[in-house]
Amino acid sequence: MRVIDSHTEGEPTRVVIDGGPDLGHGPIRERATKFRQTEDAFRRLAVNEPRGSDAIVGALLCEPEDSSSAAGVIFFNNVGYLGMCVHGAIGVAVTLNYLGRIGIGIHQLETPVGIVQIDVLGPNQVAIENVPSFRYRTNVSVDVPSLGTISGDVAWGGNWFFLVDGAPVPLIRANVRQLSDAAEVIRDQLERDEVTGTDGAMVDHIAFFGPAESEDANSRNFVYCPGGAYDRSPCGTSTSAKLACLAEVFNDNKLQPGDVWIQESIIGSRFTATFRIDDSGRIIPCLNGRAFICSEASFVMQPDDPYINGIT
Repeated sequence: MRVIDSHTEGEPTRVVIDGGPDLGHGPIRERATKFRQTEDAFRRLAVNEPRGSDAIVGALLCEPEDSSSAAGVIFFNNVGYLGMCVHGAIGVAVTLNYLGRIGIGIHQLETPVGIVQIDVLGPNQVAIENVPSFRYRTNVSVDVPSLGTISGDVAWGGNWFFLVDGAPVPLIRANVRQLSDAAEVIRDQLERDEVTGTDGAMVDHIAFFGPAESEDANSRNFVYCPGGAYDRSPCGTSTSAKLACLAEVFNDNKLQPGDVWIQESIIGSRFTATFRIDDSGRIIPCLNGRAFICSEASFVMQPDDPYINGIT
């Protein structure tokens, strides 16, 4: 099994370029379901210890259903599968360019939640049009043990988020443990209170937003992911969900199409984001960020290894 590791604004992506499971053909959504049901051991060995860590997002390259697409991709992490991952898609684009499979210019990636457009601007710079994003519920309040009443919006940006303006402690790296603990109890309370996305989908990402440290940025965030790790990047799907809340046509209308929103992460990295409105009135976010290749590796699976499929 061969992989290429990169990071997008600090958040790691591991692209499986050879030796992954054969999931057949058809829509990426169906192949992602097959991956989950029949090949989950591969997910665990690819990103969990001893070969990986909780922060790594895996990306399995697949033959696209549409030959005009650059690739199909299924994103996964230490505990499961992601519908979409913007930092991961940027990492995939930079990796494909590094391998010589795509050049500078516009390409398509097929994901389980739809086709996204990537614009490779340079060897390490990519702009990506994410899936349509929207706010589903506004000012949802939950009573959280040790934190009190927390209010936020439930929104979709390729994954489901609970977006909170403000944080229980300042958004600095020294407070990562406290922010993670707070996000975890909020997520648990959302589940107990049956606060969900559409069709009962679990709201499995928590994002705190606050003032940026950089003078030219609009906001700083802390994003807690389903597997218990925090996002080192500004998290493209949460930024997309945030844009949808700021730009909700029939409600706040705080942000206009084409306006630039600079989202800063907990480590100070950033995405530059805008959005457009498509013909059906949907919000289409566009995010611009950098990714850098870190390593190439071949994984060895020895049959007597007690942790051949990873430590969970």
